Amino acid sequence: MSARACTTKAGQIDTVLELLRQQVLNLRSKGNLVKDSSTYKKQLLAENEKLKRQVEDLKEQLVDLETVNGRKQFGSQPASKAAPVEPAKAQPITPAAMAPSPKENKKKAAKKQGKPAQQQQAAASLPVDVSRLDMRVGFINSAKQHPDADGLYLEEIDCGEPEPRQVISGLVKHIPLEQMQQRPCVVLCNLKPAKMRGIMSHAMVMCASAPEKVEILDPPAGSKPGDKVTVEGFSGTPDQQLNPKKKVFEGIQPDILVSPEGHALYKGVQWKINDQVITAPSMRGCGIK
Repeated sequence: MSARACTTKAGQIDTVLELLRQQVLNLRSKGNLVKDSSTYKKQLLAENEKLKRQVEDLKEQLVDLETVNGRKQFGSQPASKAAPVEPAKAQPITPAAMAPSPKENKKKAAKKQGKPAQQQQAAASLPVDVSRLDMRVGFINSAKQHPDADGLYLEEIDCGEPEPRQVISGLVKHIPLEQMQQRPCVVLCNLKPAKMRGIMSHAMVMCASAPEKVEILDPPAGSKPGDKVTVEGFSGTPDQQLNPKKKVFEGIQPDILVSPEGHALYKGVQWKINDQVITAPSMRGCGIK
């Protein structure tokens, strides 16, 4: 083939390449206007592949022409003859891959639990005795019948805190409603709050208890809401909240009794508030619940 023919052929190739370039630009422009059309996208992809093949064919022809005319070729072999390269496949993101690792879950749980978890661990190592109970003087501001339970009272009790506590007691069969109003009592404050017939109870009124009779314990005269109950020889710090699964109160309760003199006792030692004893109004030699 003559040099003139090569030049002519090269010129034709350049013309075709320019035409193809313009077509590609036009196709891209149209593609931007119809991004939401899946059918048109498929058509564009097919035309694009066709144009790529035409370009590769023209490149091969150009290389052949240049080789015939003695022009050396540098670089890699033509793209059409090169080994095809498989595009990297994106790995699907599975729910398992997105899930946090067990180590991350532990860190999150520890952060979420924070101090309460540490306090529970510390409480588990403490002896089970009356010092674990947070008992205080309370004052029943008001009491009424539970709206959904005939045997329960719903009380509002001042425990020396900014707001009174809502407490539910099963005392309807033992104490008339009028005797539940405006009176002092002893309250166990660190039980876990519990829902009773749809209403939360945040403490428990401590009572002398026997199968046939129940009485609310009397704090000593002059005591105020919030005053702490102490028992000599048991000076530990009360739990912030008793863990019901550990049965701490259940382990202590058998050793809290009313003496023959009417004094509240733990293992024979008097309960006191400001060095004065707590008593039951009339019951003797019975348990306390």
